[in-house]
Amino acid sequence: MKNGLIMVYTGNGKGKTTASMGQALRAVGQGLKVLMIQFIKGTWDYGELESIKRLGPDFQIKPLGKGFVCSNSKLSDNEALENINKSWEEAEIEVYSDKYDMVILDEINYVIDYGLLSVDNVLSLLEKKPKRLHIILTGRNAHKEVVDKADLVTEMLEIKHQYSRGIKAQKGIEF
Repeated sequence: MKNGLIMVYTGNGKGKTTASMGQALRAVGQGLKVLMIQFIKGTWDYGELESIKRLGPDFQIKPLGKGFVCSNSKLSDNEALENINKSWEEAEIEVYSDKYDMVILDEINYVIDYGLLSVDNVLSLLEKKPKRLHIILTGRNAHKEVVDKADLVTEMLEIKHQYSRGIKAQKGIEF
């Protein structure tokens, strides 16, 4: 019986979701089944969705979010909280289903940091997950207790970003 790892991709630099997808590609290449649940993304079309469709059914993505929460949000606080609660319920069902070898909780660190989900809920899930299941948590500002629980933590450090020079998001690069 394999021990599933808990991996965290965090930090202010670009590439947290992309790193988790790279890990998922490696896993699918080895015959593992992967599910990515996105807690914020979900209201717009972006390149990852089209790529992942081509890897189905071994790699599935569920964009459950309704867009940005807190800053730049079009959602009320109640709408954001309701959406996160529904998304979390679905995440718990999928993790406990034992249908996957890897589950990516994309943007979950933001959700915890913004106070929309208790870190205790996430720690409980990590404790009760199927033993063989690998879980990846992404997003800035990973909670210290999540970092402590993890087996692998990578912090993305922004050195330079084109946004600071006024270059807008580009198709195939940011989305």
